[in-house]
Amino acid sequence: MSDGTISQSEIDALLAGVDMGGIASAPASSVKFDTTVLGKFADGLKDKLVNNLNTMTGANFEAGAPTAEATERDQLLAKLPEMVVAVMADFNTALKGDHLFLLSPEFAQKLTGLINKEENAELDDMALSVISEVVSQHTGSEITDLSADGKLPGLASNPAEAVHVPKAMVRIPQGSFCLFTYPVTLDGQTYTLWEAVSDEVAHGMVTSLGGGSDSSADSSTGTLSAADLGSLMGGATPQQPMGGGMAMGGMPMGGGMPMGGMPMGGGMGMQQPMMGGGMPMGMNTPNVQNLQFPNLVGGPTSQEQGNIGLIMDVNMEMTVELGRTKKQIKEILGMGEGTIIELDKLAGEPVDILVNHKAIAKGEVVVIDENFGVRVTEILSPMERVSDLH
Repeated sequence: MSDGTISQSEIDALLAGVDMGGIASAPASSVKFDTTVLGKFADGLKDKLVNNLNTMTGANFEAGAPTAEATERDQLLAKLPEMVVAVMADFNTALKGDHLFLLSPEFAQKLTGLINKEENAELDDMALSVISEVVSQHTGSEITDLSADGKLPGLASNPAEAVHVPKAMVRIPQGSFCLFTYPVTLDGQTYTLWEAVSDEVAHGMVTSLGGGSDSSADSSTGTLSAADLGSLMGGATPQQPMGGGMAMGGMPMGGGMPMGGMPMGGGMGMQQPMMGGGMPMGMNTPNVQNLQFPNLVGGPTSQEQGNIGLIMDVNMEMTVELGRTKKQIKEILGMGEGTIIELDKLAGEPVDILVNHKAIAKGEVVVIDENFGVRVTEILSPMERVSDLH
């Protein structure tokens, strides 16, 4: 091919999707995002991540060098322990797509124990709420940096929701996606926060950060993309057969012989006059359109909705706490009828509503006929629930 011409065998190979080395069709799973740009973005967030962790835990985490890479489901699963804490915080405005965080149970327990000031913290609902809040803080930092130049107005994500499940049950982005890896160290122990975003989200991030696209490298590597080949063929795509007398825009074929004199299938000569677009006159120009598939929207399946129904009639202990105080043993032993115990609540201050001894809300005491009751006045946020445990 030193003379710049393309032989018939090479054309046939292109149409069949065979890689010819110097000239090749576009790969089926080309990466649309620039991992170099995303790596620099992650590097700019590492200090904010450890600052958030240190503020919430009171500890002294240190940040390692984060990475950003293109990967797929099987490759990610190989990095994870069998059980993980997964936190979904999908982007829903300006960027739309999967946004997943993953932690080892040990890392999640460490964070929960530090924040709740307790040893051997269990990964219960309260702990998962704490992890969701940690992820929300990091997501907020990401949104601030991505929105700085105004290219993603109104950028927002769904509220973070954490679950403790086997890794095979996690909803991982489909196909190729970007995986951020944030290593952090505390007391000589290294923990990892993984963050996965779908291909579309990663591409949008790169665009907002002023980066390019990895797939744009086709022209610089000497390969011929599907679009380039279609232009060369006068509007035809590589999958379209070259039957019926289609010409290559007057381009000379192997050996320098014009296609006008080359017999094609059955001995028919290409003697028809050519139009400017490279198609013989009298032939119908094919109407080629891109095929677009609707985005897959993740949501609870009927089985998941049915599973929650199995526990709807489970009884849970609900209590209302008027207040607390601490007394020495001698004071408790000295109590008798008429002893007044002063509590830590002010008169008229809301009482705490607890479920299984975990504060979930505040309310005011009311009288219903001859019975006491409580009217809910406030539902506590995850961070307020955590502060009540200190």
